[in-house]
Amino acid sequence: MIPMRPTELAHRIVREVLCEGAHAVDATAGNGHDTCVLAEAVGASGRVTAFDVQQAAIDATRHRLASAGLLDRVDLVCDSHLHIARRVAAGNVSAVMFNLGYLPGGDHSLITRAADTDAAIVAACGLLCRGGVITVVCYPGHPGGGEEAASVAERMRVLTGDGWRIGSQTPVGTRRPSPVLWFAKRADAG
Repeated sequence: MIPMRPTELAHRIVREVLCEGAHAVDATAGNGHDTCVLAEAVGASGRVTAFDVQQAAIDATRHRLASAGLLDRVDLVCDSHLHIARRVAAGNVSAVMFNLGYLPGGDHSLITRAADTDAAIVAACGLLCRGGVITVVCYPGHPGGGEEAASVAERMRVLTGDGWRIGSQTPVGTRRPSPVLWFAKRADAG
């Protein structure tokens, strides 16, 4: 069996915790692929809040959602993932997805940054309900990506000490640094 790409595994992980009526956050909407997965998973009575700092990403996500008939389930926010706690109520989110780096097809000099991403992951932890999950796909192969991936790895190590269940997946045998998926599941009870 060939292992899944990190993004595919992230989709599988969030689908396991999302159900009809749930609330999810796409912290980095990009071209809308993750946003669509979340919108399908939360169903007609659920809600997704999708963030991206670039208007081009918000527009691409809006188009993808409209084409899939899912736009009415999603609130699109043109703002940094750094500000998710300002727009989303704490304690009622079942999943938060991060897909870091740059906007595919966009300006590759506009990237997510380690310090902002770390703060956004901390904020996302405060949004999750019991049993909720955070997924973070890092891309260490572009300028700034290695620093960000190292920062995410350190944040996950810290969360492990706080009782979170943490996992990661890194494809092997690639020519350049492979994307890395980190996932963190909040305890079901505590």
